[in-house]
Amino acid sequence: MTHRRTSYRRLAAAATGVAALLAGTFAVSQANAAPTPTPDVLTSAQAGELATTLTDTLGAEGAGTYFDDATGTLVVNVVDESAVSVVQEAGAEARLVERSLAELNEVKAQVEEFAVPGTSWTADPLTNTVKVTVDSTVTGGELAEVRDAVEALGSAATFEQRAGAYEPYIAGGDAIYSSGARCSLGFNVSVGGAPAFLTAGHCGSVGSTWSDSSGGGAIGTLTEGEFPGGDYALVQYTASVDNPSVVNRYDGTTTAISGAGEATVGQLVERSGSTTGLHGGQVTGTDVSVSYPQGTVHGTIETTVCAEPGDSGGSLFAGSTALGITSGGSGNCSSGGVTFFYPVVDALAATGASLP
Repeated sequence: MTHRRTSYRRLAAAATGVAALLAGTFAVSQANAAPTPTPDVLTSAQAGELATTLTDTLGAEGAGTYFDDATGTLVVNVVDESAVSVVQEAGAEARLVERSLAELNEVKAQVEEFAVPGTSWTADPLTNTVKVTVDSTVTGGELAEVRDAVEALGSAATFEQRAGAYEPYIAGGDAIYSSGARCSLGFNVSVGGAPAFLTAGHCGSVGSTWSDSSGGGAIGTLTEGEFPGGDYALVQYTASVDNPSVVNRYDGTTTAISGAGEATVGQLVERSGSTTGLHGGQVTGTDVSVSYPQGTVHGTIETTVCAEPGDSGGSLFAGSTALGITSGGSGNCSSGGVTFFYPVVDALAATGASLP
C-alpha cells in the first residue's frame, strides 16, 4: 500500500515539475510546496492493523487512534509536529492534540481512586480526554461525589450517565455448560499443541468441567483464568471433539478465524453468542476499565454491540480477525446497550495459547 502511494506521488511530482518549467517561476514555487498527502481509504480491519503498527512506531509521540468509517480514514493523534509526516507517509491522517497517552493514563489512575461499582473510564481519542461514565445504579451521594471528582480534573476529563446497569453476562459462539451455568465459547486455541478454547473468566473457576450440551458429558476442564482484574479463562479439551477455528454466525454458516488483533475505536465488529446469536456494531473505546459489582476489569474493548446473559465468553471479531471475549455490559438486544469485551491478544498472552 505504501509503495503504491509513493510511486504515485513520485509520478505526480515529476509531472508537476515539467508543467512548472513551461509555466514559469510562479508555477515552480507552487510545485515546490509540499501538499498534504491524502490518507488511504481503508477497511476497518486494515485500519486496525495500521493503528497497531503506528502506535508501536510513534511511542510517546502517539496519543490514540480512531477509524472514521464514513471516509475510511484512520486518524492518529500525535503530540509533536515531528510525528505528523510519519503518520501521513503510512497512509493515515495526523491530528495534533494537547494530551499524550501518558498524561491521559495519569488521569485514569486518578479516576480509579474515586470510581464506584457502575463506573467505566477510558482515554477517548475523539476528545483527547478521559471519558468517565456511570450507569443507573450510581445515584445520590455516590453520583454527586463522582461527578464532582470528574469536574475537579478540569478539561482533561468528561462525565456521562448511561441507562442500565453494568454486569457480567454470567449466563454466555456455541453454548457451553457447567454446573447449571451457561456461557459461550469464544475461540478455539491450542496450548503446547493441545486443543483448548477461550471463554470469560467470570463464567467459572479453575477445575470446573464444561460440556457442549445441558447435562451432557464433560468435554473440557477450566485450567486457568482471571476475574476480576481481567476476564478470560482457558478450558482444555478432555474429549475428542471437533474444534475448528471458526465462529458460528447462527445462519447455518461460519466465519474462519485466522489470527488475533487489536481493536480500534470506530472499527465495525461482530459478536457471536449463544443467547442472541450474531450482532454487529462499532468499537467506541479501547483500554476501558469497567467496575462491576464483583470488581473492576481493566483493558476492555467497549462497543455498541448488544449482548445478554448467556452471551458471556462469546466471540468479538472483524472479518477473520479475533478481537475479544464477551465480558459484560448494560442493556439488551431489544432496546440496545453497551458491551465490554476482554482483548483476545491479552488472553492469549496470559495463557500461552495461540489460534490454530
